[in-house]
Amino acid sequence: MASSSSSQTVRSLVIVVLALWSIISLIIIVVWATSPDMKSASQCRAELQEATEKLEGAKVVHAKNQAKLEEMVLEARENVSRQQHNIQVLLLELAAANASLDDCKQENVVLKGNISALEQQIEQHRQTELNLTAQIELQQDHIEVLQVNVTQAFHQTQSCLSLNAAAESQKDAAQSQTALCETSKHFLERQLLKCKVVDQQAPQQTQTDKNSSPLAGAPTLLLLLCSSLLLLT
Repeated sequence: MASSSSSQTVRSLVIVVLALWSIISLIIIVVWATSPDMKSASQCRAELQEATEKLEGAKVVHAKNQAKLEEMVLEARENVSRQQHNIQVLLLELAAANASLDDCKQENVVLKGNISALEQQIEQHRQTELNLTAQIELQQDHIEVLQVNVTQAFHQTQSCLSLNAAAESQKDAAQSQTALCETSKHFLERQLLKCKVVDQQAPQQTQTDKNSSPLAGAPTLLLLLCSSLLLLT
């Protein structure tokens, strides 16, 4: 709209200038014709003819210039129309770009929120990992302690088994010695019984015969042997 108004103004100014030039030319001709030093009629007609030709030429030039100006005005209007169309297209593209920019801004806000949430989750996972690592270290220490305890218990068990085996061996030896002592005891009891029977049958035997008897010291020796075996056990 601004370009069309400016072209119309230029066109009006050109027309006004040409009209003023025509009026000034006519005034000059009239003044020259009414001047005191009047020229001849033929010369005046010749000059008038010349002025008329010049005026016609000026009109022709003015018409040509006006046609060119009108063509320029039309071209300017077309250019203005194309530029306005381009401006409308650019405005639409700008509006679409602004809408896309708004969408991108909203997406950026959402992405920033998601990134913040992910960072918090990562930090929580790190804390969880640290806690689990500490728990694993504690469990490893506990496992090492348990392994030491198991090793000690194994050695203690082996020692107890060895002691038990030794005790069983000593028990068997003691049982054997006990059986031997029981046998010796029974033997001594029989010998004592025999001695009592002999003493009852020969009450008149002298003390000298008792001392010289080969079986008189047997019970005493058997008692000493049994006592020695018991002491050894």
